[in-house]
Parts: sequence; structure tokens; C-alpha cells
Amino acid sequence: MTTSNSSAQAHRSAPRHEAGRSADSDVGKGLACSDLVIDVPGRSGGQPMSMVFEPGSRWGILGPNGAGKSTLLHTLAGLKSPRSGSVTLAGKALPRWRRRSLAQRLGVVFQERHDEFPATVLETALMGRHPFLRAWHNESEDDIQRAWQALERLDIAHLGGRLLSSLSGGERQRVSLATVLTQDPDIWLVDEPTNHLDLHHQVGTMSLLHEQASHGATVVMCLHDLNLAARWCDHLLLLYSDGSACWGPSDAMLVPAALERLYQQPLSVVEVDGACVFVPRVASAPCSLKPTQGRPHESDDTFITTR
Repeated sequence: MTTSNSSAQAHRSAPRHEAGRSADSDVGKGLACSDLVIDVPGRSGGQPMSMVFEPGSRWGILGPNGAGKSTLLHTLAGLKSPRSGSVTLAGKALPRWRRRSLAQRLGVVFQERHDEFPATVLETALMGRHPFLRAWHNESEDDIQRAWQALERLDIAHLGGRLLSSLSGGERQRVSLATVLTQDPDIWLVDEPTNHLDLHHQVGTMSLLHEQASHGATVVMCLHDLNLAARWCDHLLLLYSDGSACWGPSDAMLVPAALERLYQQPLSVVEVDGACVFVPRVASAPCSLKPTQGRPHESDDTFITTR
């Protein structure tokens, strides 16, 4: 996986779309933006972005701190106004949607939760059904069953009766995901889905999002972990600190030269079980790990080669 600087520059200089398609041709099928410039405080201008987030796709938004990843996600959700341009859902501008109808189609997982009122884990998950309830009606047995199934899927059903305020950060993150899973929207907008999660639950969460996309949902997520994005996303959007951006299929975006410019960090590319992994390149330091005597598991056949 190598490229020249001129190739990386080409990715940045022109919007990327799949061959033979324009952002205007499929706007009626799902979430789309046209000439969108997000409003990042303290930054003037910004590259207009036009793209379609198709049903079944898994988009990763990558960029350094302060580049506007969360701002873009909130703009796509209709929670923040853009500086210019528009966001549409099923061909209709977001401001024209009734809030309840929009909430039935679009679910958001925020980077951090701020829960002002005491609620149990089950009560919180059931909030995902509120856009579907008629006025003055309680949740149905089907709603409650959906919530329990979502908690089970996120491995927190045993916490159903606990107050949210008593949970760890990782447990609260999984409650947020379970709430959107209970909602069952067409479009998932997820800000740092693996925030606070251990390795096992990181993989479980990314598997869940992959599963939702395979069932036809659109998944758009902000990520800091480049390797999770490389492993689980089929499209990537790179947001640079200066307001420029490039986007397209993951294979076209995972260019070391472009990623090094994105993060201002030299990278090495290694191959693990046939997949490329990006590793920060740092000054050599003595390794404190001692070689183990034999393999931890006889079935461990992982090989790593450096490119």
C-alpha cells in the first residue's frame, strides 16, 4: 500500500464519488448533503461537501481533534445549522421534517451522556421508543421486549434495574447504543462508538454496527481509531484541520501520505493476518516486554510483517 504525494493531493482537491454517480442522483434514497460547509468556531471557510450516505453503507469520519467531526455529525442530525449548503433525508431538507418523524428515522449516539434525571438502564433504553408513542400512552409489551433484547445484545441485560448514574463509563456507553438499537432507526449517527469500551466490547460494538448496515441501515460514525475504521468501514471521510476534506471508498482513502498529513504523524503499515494495520512511527525505545516461553495458545497462528 504505497502512493505518491501527487496522488494524495488529487484525493484532497476534488470531491470523491463512486464512478458514474453524482450526489444529486440518489438523494431520494437516504441521507445526503449538498455543498455543505460545517460551522466550526474559529475557522473561516471550509470545503463544500456533497455526498450520499446510502442505505447499507458504513461511513467513518476521521480527523484530528478540533477538525469538526462531531460538528459534522450534529449537522447531519439536524442539531446544528451549517454555515452553508443543505442536508436532506429522503430528498427533503431536514428543517422541513417534523421532529417526531425525523426521530423515527434517525438515531444519534453522542460522545458523552449528560443525564439530568434518575432513570434505570431499562427506562433509558425505552426512550428509544418514545418517538413512536402516541400522546399520553405508555410503552407496549412489544416496546419493553425490544428494549430487553437490545440490552441483551449489548451485554447489559443484567444491569436493567440499575440506575444509570451508578454505571461505569463503558456501561453507560453501551446503554446509549442499546437505546438507539431499541429505537431501530434507518440511519445511525454515532460519535465515538467505542468510547470508554474495553477491547472485547469494542469489537462487539463494531460488529453490531456492521450488522445494522447489513440489514439496510445507514451507519455514519466518528472514529479516532484508524484501524477500527480500516477494518469496519466501507467509506471514509477525512476532515483536515484547515477545513479541507476528501472522501470515498475506504481502499481509496487509506493512503499513508494522506493519513500522515491528516494526523501530522508518521505512520508505518504492517500486515496482520492479511489485513493492513497502521502504527505510529516513533523514536526507538528499549522494549520492556520479555519474550515468553512458548505460545500462550497452541492455536495462535498470527504473523506480522512490516511493509
